[in-house]
Amino acid sequence: MEPLTLARTPQNPASESLGQEADLSVRLKTIDPGLDLEAEIVRLKGDLNAVILAHYYQEGEIQDLADHVGDSLALAQAAAKTDADVIVFCGVHFMAETAKILNPDKLVLLPDLDAGCSLADRCPADLYGEWLKQYPGHTVINYINSSAAVKALSDIIVTSSNAVDIVNQLPPDQPIVFGPDRHLGRWVEKQTGREMVLWPGFCVVHEQFNARRLAALRAEYPHARLIAHPECEEAVLAQADFIGSTLALLKYVQTHPDEKQFIVATEAGILHQMEHSRPDAQFICSPPNSGCTCAMCPYMRLNTLEKLYLCMRDKRPEITMDEETRVRALRPVQRMLDMSKGLTPVQQKGD
Repeated sequence: MEPLTLARTPQNPASESLGQEADLSVRLKTIDPGLDLEAEIVRLKGDLNAVILAHYYQEGEIQDLADHVGDSLALAQAAAKTDADVIVFCGVHFMAETAKILNPDKLVLLPDLDAGCSLADRCPADLYGEWLKQYPGHTVINYINSSAAVKALSDIIVTSSNAVDIVNQLPPDQPIVFGPDRHLGRWVEKQTGREMVLWPGFCVVHEQFNARRLAALRAEYPHARLIAHPECEEAVLAQADFIGSTLALLKYVQTHPDEKQFIVATEAGILHQMEHSRPDAQFICSPPNSGCTCAMCPYMRLNTLEKLYLCMRDKRPEITMDEETRVRALRPVQRMLDMSKGLTPVQQKGD
């Protein structure tokens, strides 16, 4: 079969048949311009017995309202430990799905169903399932940044923090398929010495970091430490002083107080937490190819305070899935959790 390429990111299929755009436009017009949105969100949280989860890549004002801020798996696990009846997930669709997989009896809300993910949406389950038929006998490992339907096709789910350790636990002669991020897959190959079959997906934010422009930035800030997410291209990672998940990058900043400048090669939303943790340090966003000065995920930015308020007021959009898919998706997630028990909290939960 010819090498598989995916030229574009499709619209998030979760919202295609729901007429969300027109509905949301109408609902947004019902908000009183004088409403104190933050106060109303806090009130609704109490009325609903809700917990608000915000990924590191959300706008700072949403992070500041959240009960928990973190990577997607850690947030889904945090929700399972609360007595909340409602989970409001400020992130993207696959993250809210992961929360539903782990919390089937709770109402899970996502402010905007169009908050998809370029990486997850480039790996549609039907196409992925057909592609997998070429590799019988392979262990199918998928990054947590994938849809519930793709998780259901997997043997093991991994995060960017635990992928290396989990691959190292498999027998050396066991063939592996790794998806959907090719850059993370190549980095895992390099760390483990294992050759894997890679699905050709990528994150549009991390794909944009340019090694040449990054080298010029390093020359401008010669004392800065370059920290990068493994979803970046290999040429970018080759320049990094530290490579790790979003949580690991934050922990690196927190545990290196003598370093005062950091060039950060991941989505710019994490800078909000870094600046809170290290007000004495300077954080420089790695320049993307898009021409702007920092890297922002357009899907993450679809969630706003207005949409957060509306989803809590109206208790929709709700994340749902059939029980068979949920149970099939839960098994590889649970296998990951079992294989990660001896790892540090950062290694277990950092996406």
